[in-house]
Amino acid sequence: MTGSYTRSASFTITDARYIGGKIGADLRVLHNYFGAPALSSIDNYVEEVALLLRDGYLDTVDYGFRDPGSNAWKLRLRYKATLGGQLTDGRPGSLPDSTELAGCRFYSYLTYSSAFSDLSSSEQAGVKGNLPISRTTGDAPTALAGTSAAGHSYARNGAGVARDVYVAF
Repeated sequence: MTGSYTRSASFTITDARYIGGKIGADLRVLHNYFGAPALSSIDNYVEEVALLLRDGYLDTVDYGFRDPGSNAWKLRLRYKATLGGQLTDGRPGSLPDSTELAGCRFYSYLTYSSAFSDLSSSEQAGVKGNLPISRTTGDAPTALAGTSAAGHSYARNGAGVARDVYVAF
């Protein structure tokens, strides 16, 4: 499912990179706990989020570890683009560090907003071509038996992302 939001005209790439940087801090915590994602890829994830958030094309982006055999998340951080309302700017971190991830691999899954879907095919290709990460299509991993905790959000100048953390049983 895709969402749509309209940011303020004063929401800039600097604002979007600030929010992306908070996500990058979370990804560095994952790296410190579990050895992935690769430190060399985190800046690309940050820039991808910033560009899509700035232009209103991000719906959700997930980062975490999934079982490749079952395509099920074991640990997932989900960031959902948000606007206005009760946006607060929290500190990165507060992630589980004792999750058993044997056999799981780092994975990321992104969904685009309805504003992106409204673009022509060539416009969509242009947006994707300017991103630092080349994504392939695939099925979203499942998150069936586990717990999800919301509460962190990262925001600036009226836009941001709300984060939830899913841990499988």
